Amino acid sequence: MANINDFPGGTETILIVDDQETIWDFLIEALQMLGYSVLLAENGQDAIEIYEANPGAVDLVLMDMIMPKVGGSEAFTRIREIDPNAKILLSSGFVNEEDIQHLLEQGACGFLSKPHRLPVVIQAVRDALDGKGVSA
Repeated sequence: MANINDFPGGTETILIVDDQETIWDFLIEALQMLGYSVLLAENGQDAIEIYEANPGAVDLVLMDMIMPKVGGSEAFTRIREIDPNAKILLSSGFVNEEDIQHLLEQGACGFLSKPHRLPVVIQAVRDALDGKGVSA
């Protein structure tokens, strides 16, 4: 297995939006080891509030599509209303292809299917931050 330091890192701030503790635990640890600052929202409503309360501070949102309170599609739309240039990378294990395609057309940075493979997620995060298209 590759060493975590073999992956591209950065100093940007990433907002992870996911309601599964096992997902966010491993993502936060890996991203912090690579130098990123990480914020956490456990649902779409929290994500919207955190994004709105920190204008210009969040460089990328890594958002699960299926969550309580406010789902990924609605959270995506509301965050883009706050900041039309927000970089949002979508993620899900159960997804409607039409919904994902619609959000990609609306400017989502890409889509990652679950279960996550760490090398894929890390590269997708870096690519999204660098403005490259992502799909995995």
